[in-house]
Amino acid sequence: MEGLLDLLNSPMGKKVISGIAGQTGQAENKTADVLSMAMPLLLGAMKKNAATPEGAQGLMNALSSKHDGSVLDDLGGLFGGGVDQTVMEDGAGILGHVFGGKQANVENALSQRSGIDAGSIANILKIAAPIVMGVLAKQKAENNVGDASGMNNLLGSMLGGQPEQNQSLLTTLLDADGDGSILDDVAGMVMDSSKKKGGIGGLLGGLFGK
Repeated sequence: MEGLLDLLNSPMGKKVISGIAGQTGQAENKTADVLSMAMPLLLGAMKKNAATPEGAQGLMNALSSKHDGSVLDDLGGLFGGGVDQTVMEDGAGILGHVFGGKQANVENALSQRSGIDAGSIANILKIAAPIVMGVLAKQKAENNVGDASGMNNLLGSMLGGQPEQNQSLLTTLLDADGDGSILDDVAGMVMDSSKKKGGIGGLLGGLFGK
């Protein structure tokens, strides 16, 4: 968990937590707990969707246009006076695309694990989704990702090193057909990341620490 905690403890990460907590009326520590589970779930779902060439291309197109990372450049503006309704609608669109019919399952699971009501979880996810896309866009640019294979590798490395509870959550919620296939994916990511420093914290820590 170290990498993700580093991210959420960084100056930019703290701005995100405090902004989302203020917007949703939740305690900052609980908001941080939800984000530490929700961000890997979002990335895991994106990786599952990007497993097809069409899915990967669609994600790359979104990262090159609307979700280019600029949301991270003015977090004060994002949260000042409340998050704009267009940002919430954008987040809802991302969640619908990424989670599909699994969205309610994700919200309920995060609600049960965090003790926060599902309605507030839904709002936390709506704000977190554009931020995760922004982080991904900046990483795509920094790593010169230009094809589906590169996109999958980037998502895999960002997902590396997830703690056991997040792995089980990813498996349960994102293995849509119940064949367990995503388990191999997640296990592979964790095995790979344990051999090298990095994972989500290594990639995102540098970005959020700037």
